[in-house]
Amino acid sequence: MPKHIAKSDLPRKTCAHCNRPFAWRRKWARVWDEVKYCSDRCRADSRRKPAVG
Repeated sequence: MPKHIAKSDLPRKTCAHCNRPFAWRRKWARVWDEVKYCSDRCRADSRRKPAVG
């Protein structure tokens, strides 16, 4: 049995901020159901309030 799994075979989600698809990561194994954003940048930008102008 090979240890390597193709990235195309991993679960995918869509980022709640940028709407881009992203794949499962090993560090998210325990919290995959809670992951909403593809990156720290998207997570931070979603919390930032829009500029009034």
